[in-house]
Amino acid sequence: MAEMWINMGPQHPMTHGLWNLRVKVDGETIVDAEPEVGYLHRGIEKICEGLTYPQIIPIADRLCYGSSFTWSHLYCLTAEDLMDVEVPERAEYIRVMAIEMQRIASHLMWLAAYAGDLGLSVGFTNAMRDREVFIDLLQGLAGSRLTYNYPRIGGVAHDLPPNFERDALRTVRYMEQRLKEYEDLFDNSKIFMMRNVGIGILRKEDGIDLGVTGPSLRASGASYDLRKDMPYSVYPEIDFNVATHKDGDCYARYRVRMDEMWECCSIIRQALKKMPKGKWRVVAPRNAPASTGLGRVEDPRGEAVMYVVGDGSDKPYRLKIRSPIFVTLSAAPKILVGYKLADVVVIMGGLDMCLGENDR
Repeated sequence: MAEMWINMGPQHPMTHGLWNLRVKVDGETIVDAEPEVGYLHRGIEKICEGLTYPQIIPIADRLCYGSSFTWSHLYCLTAEDLMDVEVPERAEYIRVMAIEMQRIASHLMWLAAYAGDLGLSVGFTNAMRDREVFIDLLQGLAGSRLTYNYPRIGGVAHDLPPNFERDALRTVRYMEQRLKEYEDLFDNSKIFMMRNVGIGILRKEDGIDLGVTGPSLRASGASYDLRKDMPYSVYPEIDFNVATHKDGDCYARYRVRMDEMWECCSIIRQALKKMPKGKWRVVAPRNAPASTGLGRVEDPRGEAVMYVVGDGSDKPYRLKIRSPIFVTLSAAPKILVGYKLADVVVIMGGLDMCLGENDR
């Protein structure tokens, strides 16, 4: 049978965003693949050159609709490194608590979409329902449900609202019960297991060589997590485990994210317990020095990096963003080749695509 190229995108339920995957097949077997991106490019890095440092925070929020808080926090870390700003300890604990809430919300959105990809409709509705509980918390904290504009250079916009600790602990207890139900639902589904186990294997060595990070790499046995390996904020004061798996297949990537949500619940509890009284923000300088700043965080999708160059004014000379999904997507041919066309939806869905941060 002759080989042929198939376009899966740019409008396709599998893509979870605006991009195109060209798949070369021999019959039903994938023999090559070419990701095509750039359909969603907004020129964010260039836009930032015309904005003052505080004005960039809501722009950073919009890099990824699934993990907005992580990206605005990363930008503030980068600007603080450039300006040599020391953040109050209370603000650091608030940030860590909110970031882990965002991580759970992001993973739940991924789980819902992934369940929909595989035809497990009840998984979609349940995960989206429970994501709303964490979105409610973040809305109470920041006033918004998707893009929060809550971190500030020097801290956070305001202190915790009344009864927030009580509500957060209730939500964490609720989520731990729900996680048990999710594991029963997915792990006991024969169709889910058949379509995930042994599919889309990424070897540890290949993942490292290709620059893959986050759950997609940890599912291949590499225990690499910036919260542990290059700790920032108050993560050194928090006790948690790095979720890993050894098989490197679609099921392993699912399993790592489930285990991470358990750890997130633990981190939120510890952050609330250890959070000191005091200031939640310091005043940052208006102008940045003619120097550089670097920030690195563990985004729900992998290692996110920002690099900023200051020129002494109130606007950056240059801002560069490293997207974890841009790198992970480049590894798609390595993960796809040798599997069937029907496996594309499972393999690519398991990578947790976000094209907003990818195209920038």
